[in-house]
Amino acid sequence: MCSCDHCQRLSGSPVMSWLHCPRECFEWTGPGGEPVWYNTVPDSQRGFCGVCGSSVAAQDDGDAELVGVTLMSLDDHTGLVPERQSFRPNAVPWLPIVGAQD
Repeated sequence: MCSCDHCQRLSGSPVMSWLHCPRECFEWTGPGGEPVWYNTVPDSQRGFCGVCGSSVAAQDDGDAELVGVTLMSLDDHTGLVPERQSFRPNAVPWLPIVGAQD
């Protein structure tokens, strides 16, 4: 989970939940196909659905091997539980903190 200002503004939510995995282990199968990528912050790209514009992914410019996919954009996210929370100092005080801090 991420509580950084950028994720909060992008999602309109206090946190964004992510699944990080090697690119070769993930396939884009939805109607939008591969996301449309934009550099939204220095050294990082965000992927948006080409059909509806939803934020669905992120990748760092220096690590093309790894992709972050927004948890709720997955077809089946049952059983996936966040393990850590980034940018804890920026978290809203009314939600519990999750796992270890990045």
